[in-house]
Amino acid sequence: MSNRDSGTGGQAGSSWSDRLRLIRLRRRKERWRFRDELAVIPRWLVIALIVIFVIAQVLGLLINLFGVANNGATWPEGYSPLVQSLALGGLITIVAAFFFSWILLLGYVNRDAKRRGMNPILWTLVCIILMPAYVALGFIIYFLVREPLPYTCPKCGSTVGPGFNFCPNCRCDLYPSCPNCKREIAENDKFCPFCGQELGGTAIAETTAK
Repeated sequence: MSNRDSGTGGQAGSSWSDRLRLIRLRRRKERWRFRDELAVIPRWLVIALIVIFVIAQVLGLLINLFGVANNGATWPEGYSPLVQSLALGGLITIVAAFFFSWILLLGYVNRDAKRRGMNPILWTLVCIILMPAYVALGFIIYFLVREPLPYTCPKCGSTVGPGFNFCPNCRCDLYPSCPNCKREIAENDKFCPFCGQELGGTAIAETTAK
């Protein structure tokens, strides 16, 4: 491999790491609550899955009690109808929990990507395509690289996009940056992680005051 190729690969890796760090920094402004995240899942999808689950339980119970799928015998053999019904109901619940969880996650990714300004169809397809071979890999990738949510400007209260560096309404500097290399830094960083510049309260105050 030539020096140019290795240099290009190093730059690509560095850019990817910088991108992930930038996303993590900007996600700190999100006020994450589990209840609110559940509300992102489409209500119609939840209702549809509940209806499907009830239908599956009823059909499974009737088919088992009448011995339709087991050569006239009920499953598991040698037990009372109550125990057989409970066993089959438990089996259906376990299978449904696995598949329904996956479907609910797809619904969440679709709606969450849309509200973050990402392509909801693309990310839903990525999760579906990677599911058969890698199970949850598509979801893991999405949660690692998803864009931060829009938030409120701390100065004027206007809604600003996660990619904005300045508020378009009041020109507030939304993210402090290193005075030397101009890359984004966290408010509690003592040194710039990119160029090593010492960051004091004065330096950060200067970047936020611009």
